[in-house]
Amino acid sequence: MKVLVTGGAGFIGSNLVESLLKEEHVSLVRVVDNFATGSRANINEFGSDPKFEFIEADIRDYDACLKFCEGIDVISHQAALGSVPRSIKDPLTTNAVNITGTLNVFTAAKEQGVKRVVFAASSSTYGDHPGLPKVEHLIGNPLSPYAVTKYVNELYARVYADLYSLDYVGLRYFNIFGPKQNPMGPYAAVIPLFAEAVIKGEPPTINGDGSYSRDFTFVANAVLANKLALFSTNKEALNQVYNIACGEQTSLLQLFDFLVEEDGKDLRPIHGPERRGDVKHSLADISKAAKLLGYQPLITVSEGLKQTLAWYRRQIGSSVTEGK
Repeated sequence: MKVLVTGGAGFIGSNLVESLLKEEHVSLVRVVDNFATGSRANINEFGSDPKFEFIEADIRDYDACLKFCEGIDVISHQAALGSVPRSIKDPLTTNAVNITGTLNVFTAAKEQGVKRVVFAASSSTYGDHPGLPKVEHLIGNPLSPYAVTKYVNELYARVYADLYSLDYVGLRYFNIFGPKQNPMGPYAAVIPLFAEAVIKGEPPTINGDGSYSRDFTFVANAVLANKLALFSTNKEALNQVYNIACGEQTSLLQLFDFLVEEDGKDLRPIHGPERRGDVKHSLADISKAAKLLGYQPLITVSEGLKQTLAWYRRQIGSSVTEGK
């Protein structure tokens, strides 16, 4: 199998690439990234692998999409501009990358005879629907431009399946975290920000009172879901959207307390204003993915947090050493 990973220099993408390169039935892992949010450091270690190929390109360029889809069997489409706050500040770029870029990938896949596209969907699609746990067929109104873009991806995928027989699987990620997630920048996710602050002994800022909760999901679980979706031989599993999570609910305060206790620090968080566009609570029903894809989380939230904290300790320690 020849596999294309768009956004393969990003957080989830690079973890997926590492795993795919170890698969005996995969002969090529072609990575595409423009480094808007990805990092060369995330993929440098793969350069000597004969199965690894890298193309620097932007999914907003349709001609580039046609070229990098050539000869590919299946695609894991991870390239996107994440972050609700980023999308509120700059909805045009979020739309251009997440909607136009994804449409380019879908169309190029169709034209080049790609068998299947697995794409990163989002739990933000549930919007203002109050029901918990979240089930795939019950969604509300989107609360941010980012949420709109991820829902439109799902709509296009279904239309392309119906019109052009392009098989797809959409994976609605629930707050993925783990190694290689960047704590830098104004749109960094909460866990890398908290982890870096705790390790440095600095109190992190919690948006709101800390009661907001998420179904935090370790990146190894997202990698597993992608591989199951890419290689599934169950026809019933195709042309579906799935929740990818752990099925556990953790508040921001619980998250902070765990990291502080694990690191042995005595810290109190700083409380800031709530963020616009944030869903207050999130919890996934993962029974559909379990039934059709055979998905079961490999790593619990607590174990994932331990591994993530250890990884950031090593990174911060390396940075301090290099700076001397």
